[in-house]
Amino acid sequence: MDFLDNLGIGIYFIIFFGKILEVTVSTLRMVLINRGERMKGTIIAFFDILLWLIITGTVLQGYQEDPLRIVVFALAFSVGNYLGSWFEDKLAFGLSSIQVIVPESPESKALADTLRNQNFAATVIHGTGRNGERDILLLHLKRKRIAEAVSLINTNLPGAVIVVTDSKVISGGYIARK
Repeated sequence: MDFLDNLGIGIYFIIFFGKILEVTVSTLRMVLINRGERMKGTIIAFFDILLWLIITGTVLQGYQEDPLRIVVFALAFSVGNYLGSWFEDKLAFGLSSIQVIVPESPESKALADTLRNQNFAATVIHGTGRNGERDILLLHLKRKRIAEAVSLINTNLPGAVIVVTDSKVISGGYIARK
């Protein structure tokens, strides 16, 4: 990597943006594998390690003469973690479940119908809470649709208790391909 030695200040930009890219890709790789997308995660792992070797090698090659490389590397690592989690949130890989707890009423039945009309699978379970009878709506959906579902719920039944959890595997039932 001798060709990188003659870049002057440009080496810091290569280290900074290269490390941000590498950590962002690494974060996405881990999320994909954790969400069951092993093949996609494996393919991304190849590029992840290539980037890591190049960037880390660049830092290690000259860090004793130029300790600023280590600082740039560490700063980029931090920024890359932030960006990786931000991208993952925007890409919203995987599945989730939503529980909606509301007082048993015609409005809760209407909410279930509204959700179904918008292509959400909604199961209604009856229960008893601290202050009386409750309806619990269960939804299983792609993470990309969480905001849409929560918005519909808040619009139709403000004050509903909404719990969103990640789901690793959902078998059977109905999940819209939207």
